[in-house]
Amino acid sequence: MDQTATLLLADGTVYRGRAVGKIGTTTGEICFNTGMTGYQEIFTDPSYFGQLMVTTNAHIGNYGTKQSDTESASIKIAGLICKNFTVPFSRHLADQSIEDYFQQEDLVGIADVDTRAIVKHIRSKGAMNAIISSELDDLDALQKLLDEVPDMDGLELASQVSTSEVYELGNASAEYRVAVYDFGVKQNILKCMAEEGCYVRVFPARTPYAELQRWNPDGVFLSNGPGDPAAMDYAIANAKEALADNRPLFGICLGHQILALALDMKTFKMHHGHRGINHPVKNLLTGKCEITSQNHGFGVSPDSVADKSEVVETTHVNLNDQSIEGIRVKGKPAFSVQYHPEASPGPHDARYLFGHFVEIIRENKKSEVST
Repeated sequence: MDQTATLLLADGTVYRGRAVGKIGTTTGEICFNTGMTGYQEIFTDPSYFGQLMVTTNAHIGNYGTKQSDTESASIKIAGLICKNFTVPFSRHLADQSIEDYFQQEDLVGIADVDTRAIVKHIRSKGAMNAIISSELDDLDALQKLLDEVPDMDGLELASQVSTSEVYELGNASAEYRVAVYDFGVKQNILKCMAEEGCYVRVFPARTPYAELQRWNPDGVFLSNGPGDPAAMDYAIANAKEALADNRPLFGICLGHQILALALDMKTFKMHHGHRGINHPVKNLLTGKCEITSQNHGFGVSPDSVADKSEVVETTHVNLNDQSIEGIRVKGKPAFSVQYHPEASPGPHDARYLFGHFVEIIRENKKSEVST
């Protein structure tokens, strides 16, 4: 395709490039991912719902797409911004080209832009709303559309990407049962649970905790997802009930933030977030460093964690900016991490956390039997 496209940021910055995917207009919060591979997993991650993705890797599309590599049933990013959009692909296992995939998924994108300059701009000015259009080039008209886009701060999005019906995954005769709150859960998280010997039942985001109790799970999981955690009163209330119930509790990403809010700590909107598969995190319990996969624009306030030191313990910190990457609740079988141990895409350094969750479940069941 040789049709032009325009990218307009909320601060008035403009980039012109080549249209890719569907011809149209799309809006969202602009963000960037530093991963060198795994673009299809990124595109289908529900945590990116409502966001325009800038890929820092120069080549997107060179290995095509494959249905089994998806993290959800459809593309979740609102639009793509990349340097080189490569339609011919070299991977013999691929199902189709990225252009065919985008057309199938109705995704609007822009290529042949200076992504290095765009990323530097975001790192300097912070995350902001933006608009991509391959059908309009009038900046005044684009600005009017952009002005109508709500800010991510205060936006509840998890219920929009959550499952509408309960479903199961894994072996029904498995030793342990885990109830999952789906705020936008990635499929590989569920697979990791199943591989650790858990039978998983996934519940819609707004399911009352009493319904999970009726299934009598051995553990509860708070999933990743998009949007502002502070806008999710229903999830915070359910997490508080789970804590009071003393069931083993594990949260990832948005689930980590929900756990913190349930403990009366605070979250905040980050300047430009953490997104990539190369973020160093120190495990304070072992002293070891993990290279991690991350995707979040909100974080847990370090000050509020310090204020709650009698309730929680910091277990992991980001070595780039010392932000909170993991906590555990004192006196309860509950913990969470900000990053993505399922590593899809990303390194496997943190996969042990699923086994750790199962070990907590096992010890909790032993204590129940002994009492």
